[in-house]
Amino acid sequence: MNTGERATDIDADNLPEGEDKRAAVRQMFDTIAPRYDLVNRIMTFRMDVGWRRKTVKALDLPPASRVLDLACGTGDFCVELAAGELQPMGSDLSFGMLEAARTDAPLMHADALALPVADRAVDGATCGFALRNLVELNGFFDEVARVVRPGGRVAFLDVAEPPNRIMRWGHGIYFDKVVPWIGGKLSDPAAYRYLPKSVAYLPEPDDLLRSLRSHGFADAQRRLFSGGIAQLFVATRDRELPPP
Repeated sequence: MNTGERATDIDADNLPEGEDKRAAVRQMFDTIAPRYDLVNRIMTFRMDVGWRRKTVKALDLPPASRVLDLACGTGDFCVELAAGELQPMGSDLSFGMLEAARTDAPLMHADALALPVADRAVDGATCGFALRNLVELNGFFDEVARVVRPGGRVAFLDVAEPPNRIMRWGHGIYFDKVVPWIGGKLSDPAAYRYLPKSVAYLPEPDDLLRSLRSHGFADAQRRLFSGGIAQLFVATRDRELPPP
């Protein structure tokens, strides 16, 4: 199926780092934005919708709380946050994704490592399926810790490997073979070859939890969804902030 979209030049076999990664990720998401939601729904059998709803519930914030969705893409999380009586705002590195957004929430074209947001300005933050696309996680956690008020909540959703050996085997085949095939038919082949490979960017869950805790989220916990094919990291911003 020829969608007429511009092919990306990201190399799934040689994952980029640093500024090369930032540029490649921005171009990739600009390219796949028009069909991003469609491909997600098909690839996950709409389970991604339920995962986002569970994530919003896990935030456990009172109505009218201000929540910043980082790497907001087309605004899926902003829609769910608004449905949960929260006040969403979003930011994304890809202008193409923002152009395709289907939310009424205010959106910013911004790098998640340098947010145009004041210190302690929001009550919470979310991020969906983007941790592995960031240039570096420590800088991201620094920014999140800066903009979320003490006592605020964060919830970061991403892919995972199921703990069950048989399920992990089946999921590996689906994620590594079927997902690129679906993405290649409906959108950009290079992008959907990269996305399964990009899981290599994610640290081990215990390492990620330790990093979150060291950045002022001492109660950070991990939850698994759908047999472990998705994972959620939830935490509260410490009221006693660590020294700078």
